[in-house]
Amino acid sequence: MQTLSKIISFINDNILWGIPMVILILGVGIYLTVRNKFMQVTKFPYAVKHTIGSLGKQQKGKSKGLSQFEAFSTAIAGTVGTGNIVGVATALVAGGPGAIFWMWASAFVGMFTNYAENILGIYYRKKNKDGHFVGGPMYYIEEGLGWKWLAILFAVFCMLASFGMNMVQVNTIATTLDGGFSVPDWVTGLIVAAIIALIIIGGIKRIGKIASMIVPFMCLSFIILALVIICMNISNVPKAFAMIFQNAFSFKAVGGGVLGFAFMRAMRYGLARGIFSNEAGLGSSVIAHSASSTKEPVKQGLWGIFGVFLDTMIICTLTALVLITSGVYEFGTTVEGGADLTQTAFSQSFGTFGMVAFSIILPLFAFTTILSWAYYGEKSFEYIFGGKYVIIYKIIYVLLIVVGSVSSVTLVWDLADLFNGLMAIPNLIALFILGGVVTRITRNYFDRKNKKDIMPMLSAYPEENAKCVKDYKEHGEEDEEVPEEENYRE
Repeated sequence: MQTLSKIISFINDNILWGIPMVILILGVGIYLTVRNKFMQVTKFPYAVKHTIGSLGKQQKGKSKGLSQFEAFSTAIAGTVGTGNIVGVATALVAGGPGAIFWMWASAFVGMFTNYAENILGIYYRKKNKDGHFVGGPMYYIEEGLGWKWLAILFAVFCMLASFGMNMVQVNTIATTLDGGFSVPDWVTGLIVAAIIALIIIGGIKRIGKIASMIVPFMCLSFIILALVIICMNISNVPKAFAMIFQNAFSFKAVGGGVLGFAFMRAMRYGLARGIFSNEAGLGSSVIAHSASSTKEPVKQGLWGIFGVFLDTMIICTLTALVLITSGVYEFGTTVEGGADLTQTAFSQSFGTFGMVAFSIILPLFAFTTILSWAYYGEKSFEYIFGGKYVIIYKIIYVLLIVVGSVSSVTLVWDLADLFNGLMAIPNLIALFILGGVVTRITRNYFDRKNKKDIMPMLSAYPEENAKCVKDYKEHGEEDEEVPEEENYRE
């Protein structure tokens, strides 16, 4: 196992998460951002208004799909997990404070990357035999690019990534409960496996419903407690930001003028943990967003902008500030101590209450992530093998929960990084090539908002697009009205 861990770590550090991946992730994000005039900045108030600001106006209806908020909650459940707490801690330990800057960098461009993914997910999605929407990168790769082989490759990597993410999350739950309540790791694994098995049998509707109940509670609870800790150490906040920016671009000479070791580690771990946290560029969260009952691709895209902002710019930043301002963070702490590091900050600030609160909040973060990735992996498996044999995937997924609970922390994190990097490559290629489609759909949406009489771009398939337009005309979406179909220009 040690040999395997060393091999995977070498691949992650020197190949998969090296300079080529940095260029690919940031390059595609910058390309899409510039092409669409920094929409994550210029349209951010609009995104907030039409996401969390419009929850009361969203129609429930009788759709077989998820509401926009349920789809968002499912996606956020998959992104707001141990990456936001343990991932930030391990990034700090392995890459130094400068890694936080690179998490921000990945999130800034990732806000639009996730927006673009969601647009393509809704636009190229299909309906399965049960009448439910199914979508994701495998669909826009196959339908948009015509490259079935690349679509299958993405689905394979996504399925493997679901196993890696599954094991990381349950490993963190086991470590936390062992430290907080002395619960044996294998007991935690069996309990979590049993609960997850009962929930995933109910499919995406049950997952979406549970996620929409748990996600707001866990996010708000963590944000409040983190803000209290930061306020308790408010005098250290300027120093914390200074450390982040100074270390982000620090250079330590290696040989004759090669890029500095500290700089490379900060970038590698900042980007890897940033992507691990918000999943922008991976394409995984699109699978949940594509199940939304919304007809407008741009509407679900706006949830992508807000989701990455909430995940990384708010929650990850708060975690980093808690660790640095509280004095818990120090160079030399082991990567294996990621959960313990954050747990120490909470217990140091709040005593027994902090220990108990952390031992409840972190498992909730991890648990909802396990739920979401079960759906991502299931849909990837279904895309490759069909729905008839999905039960095989579910059995393997549940069994690996038990395995992950007693596995090496370093190994499961390295596996997660490996599979995340592999699945990002096909998705980023598709995003770059289909960037023009994203721009046209976005322009079409805002042109219609400005009362231009043009045909809506709601689906890539003419028959489905016509049906969406008809439904839109008859029922509208939320509080909006759409002009009569005969007024649209082709």
